[in-house]
Amino acid sequence: MPPVTDDRRRAFDDLRREVEGCARCVLAETRTRAVFGEGDPDAELMFVGEAPGYHEDQQGRPFVGAAGKLLDELLASIGLGREQVFIANVLKSRPPNNRDPRPEEIAACQPYLWQQIELIEPLVICTLGNFATKLLSGDQAGITRVHGRPRAAVIAGRDLYLYPIFHPAAALYTPAMLATLKEDMARLPELLAHTRGEAPGAPQRDVAPPGED
Repeated sequence: MPPVTDDRRRAFDDLRREVEGCARCVLAETRTRAVFGEGDPDAELMFVGEAPGYHEDQQGRPFVGAAGKLLDELLASIGLGREQVFIANVLKSRPPNNRDPRPEEIAACQPYLWQQIELIEPLVICTLGNFATKLLSGDQAGITRVHGRPRAAVIAGRDLYLYPIFHPAAALYTPAMLATLKEDMARLPELLAHTRGEAPGAPQRDVAPPGED
């Protein structure tokens, strides 16, 4: 993957400023700060969650609450820090009371996410939970069905793999889900190695065992 050029860096900074001043939907009226995302703008691995929560809205950074601490621990378990990946959300502004994103809000924010993907050029996008997985895959199958199963995709003109996993916030209070999340995260290095051409064969496809939904 080529390094970030001055032109790409400028485009990235311009997009950040646009997001921080965005008023495309009603969430601009209630947010404290827009959350563009953070990390390496040349990352091979990108994480996409649902939307900022209270702490993210206050700080303007993604995943800084309890779910963020768990994500940091999960990254450390595979030898990575958040400065080596890029972390973003489907929505760049917090929905009031952390309610679910609305279709018109997702539609307003989607171009920003696609531009981020186009500029970052990740090899793998790890979607966290249902909203991110359904948006980026174009498939309405729930996360319980598709988690841990990489699938080839073309997004923003980029050939990449989507890798759905449970959202850390959902796993915090469910031991079985947390165990599964850790297992799925542990397979990420192998997937990255495959996308770099360092591992033979194709990764497992997103075919669920009978009875899962």
